[in-house]
Amino acid sequence: MSDYAPSSGSGSMAAVDLRSDTVTKPTPAMLAAIAAAEVGDDVFGDDPTVNALQERVAALLGKEAALFMASGTQSNLCALLAHCGRGDEYIVGQLAHTYRYEGGGAAVLGGIQPQPLNNQPDGTLKLEDIAAAIKPDDVHFARTRLLALENTWGGQVLSTQYTNAACELAHARGLATHLDGARLFNAAVASGRSVGDLARAFDSVSICFGKGLGAPIGSMLVGSSELIRRAHRIRKMVGGGLRQVGLLAAAADHALTYHVERLADDHALARRLAEGLAALPSVTVTPPQTNIVFAQVSDGRTPALLEHLKSRGVLATGLIGLRFVTHLDVDAAGIDHAIAAAREFLEA
Repeated sequence: MSDYAPSSGSGSMAAVDLRSDTVTKPTPAMLAAIAAAEVGDDVFGDDPTVNALQERVAALLGKEAALFMASGTQSNLCALLAHCGRGDEYIVGQLAHTYRYEGGGAAVLGGIQPQPLNNQPDGTLKLEDIAAAIKPDDVHFARTRLLALENTWGGQVLSTQYTNAACELAHARGLATHLDGARLFNAAVASGRSVGDLARAFDSVSICFGKGLGAPIGSMLVGSSELIRRAHRIRKMVGGGLRQVGLLAAAADHALTYHVERLADDHALARRLAEGLAALPSVTVTPPQTNIVFAQVSDGRTPALLEHLKSRGVLATGLIGLRFVTHLDVDAAGIDHAIAAAREFLEA
């Protein structure tokens, strides 16, 4: 059993929290950036820090404009509502976040029908499936308006060869394209490509500052000036108008400056965890491409294993097998402790 027991500052053992990369705490430097932020009222458009961040992100992704959002769910929702009207349809993966994990917001709030397709093991949608799902211009059918993809998907990187081909198909058939790029910077670091390269083929892209990059809150929607104008109105309707949001934008700006290249450290820790778990009995591990590790326990003991890990100060999720996510608040000692805790249970 590992003797890992770092102090949380209150005398208790700190948890190795691998539930998600959303659980990070702002670093002291990020807190200093928040405290120093120049702010205004963003509803009036005069918060200089958020305005500068929007310009920075739009340029970084090669788009005309950007809009700060409270969350990735809000960013994706505003994108879907900006692209589609009531009675329209968007094509999306069966396991995509926008379809499966965002409360059905596009259907509930926008009257937009999702057309889910089976995700392939690498997260892609077959081009022939996309083509077959596009409805003819007939009153019997919802109007197919949008193709939505996700990168990374379950921690896997969609290649630019695939996304370019999918977007080319969609555009040729009159569809717009949206990318849920919550972890797009992970994809960029893992693939050695720029986020601009990964975003280029899409009409709109959503990125997240609170996943991987370590900001406490915030996402950004980028696209054409006209799309962002529509999304701005929609953001207001769904209650997303914020005031001195420069405090949050300062954290996101700090993350963009200092926390992107270090994502490679998270990816290395994920590989370390995957290799350690793969050596244990009854465990099958999907080799990670970025910072998410999926594992299956063959004897049905996943719930019991999760409880054991929790008792040893290791937190993970088990909705689809075991999922562990590395991030800037986890180090090699924590990963080794997680492996040792799993070994203690599985070899008992």
